[in-house]
Amino acid sequence: MIPANTRGPGGVIVRYGAGDATHVLSVYADLRCPYCKRMELGLGAVMERAADEGRFAVDHHFGTFIDDAAGGSGSLEALAALGAAADEGQKPFMHYLRALYADQPSEDVDAFADRDTLLRLAGEVEALHGDAFRQKVVERTYLPWAAQVSAAFGASGVRSTPTVLIDRTPVPVINALGYAVTPEAFLAEVTPP
Repeated sequence: MIPANTRGPGGVIVRYGAGDATHVLSVYADLRCPYCKRMELGLGAVMERAADEGRFAVDHHFGTFIDDAAGGSGSLEALAALGAAADEGQKPFMHYLRALYADQPSEDVDAFADRDTLLRLAGEVEALHGDAFRQKVVERTYLPWAAQVSAAFGASGVRSTPTVLIDRTPVPVINALGYAVTPEAFLAEVTPP
């Protein structure tokens, strides 16, 4: 099964924004990565608003390498839950992504492997209060899909997170400074001429 609002072979990219967008911001992240958390909490709403305004669409590429490095399966489990959120719509996906990062445990704590934790955090997103989302998380419906997403990330050539590209060109202000960038500096970097 492949969640809604995904693209690419096997639906390994989660899209936020117009399907036919002229410009695409590609965000490579791991849900257990603390630098990704800082970027998302600092710039996630900015990216969402810019996509809503039609400046670009945001393609999310997720890796699960912290599961291997620190042990556990939290990145994979949280990614599977995000797939269930994508089924509910683009906004629920974005808001759940932000909720996961806002309550991200330290790298050495595998709290996202606990489905009760994932469901508790989904409680912050009204669109995820339904039985369909809950059942998909409990039954791990999108775990095989999450493994495919992770494999695609591994084959992408991207070696660090967060990595951000605009129209396949690295965004230096993000990749060099990570989260330590103002929304204005970020938008200046990603606004096509």
